Amino acid sequence: MSESDSPRGLFGSLRQLMATALEIGHVRLQLLGNELEQEKLRIFDGLILAGVGLMLLSVGTVLLCGFIIMLFAEGYRLAALAVLTVAFIGAGILAMRAGGVRMRGTGHMFQATLGEIADDHGALVASPQERP
Repeated sequence: MSESDSPRGLFGSLRQLMATALEIGHVRLQLLGNELEQEKLRIFDGLILAGVGLMLLSVGTVLLCGFIIMLFAEGYRLAALAVLTVAFIGAGILAMRAGGVRMRGTGHMFQATLGEIADDHGALVASPQERP
């Protein structure tokens, strides 16, 4: 082995190792970015649909309340309005609590990225006999 082969071979190997490490890091960052974009779109779509649904339910609820109040005789309309008000406030409180519990729940964001990083780590720490 000559002196010119040794530095070129060693530095060439190091350069190749760094290029491979950078490429792996680049791919993992792209995967992370894709997952973040998908999660952002999923949340945005969910919020839009929830907003439209909330608006339609609100209009339907107002119309239903007006219909129910009109069904009662003059003397009982205030009682019907009070019962409907209490029922809707109670349902709203229950819905807000359920939403709060759901928001505190753990998410599964970036599972593919974490899985790929775990695979990379496993491949790096595996003994040479275990590698494919």
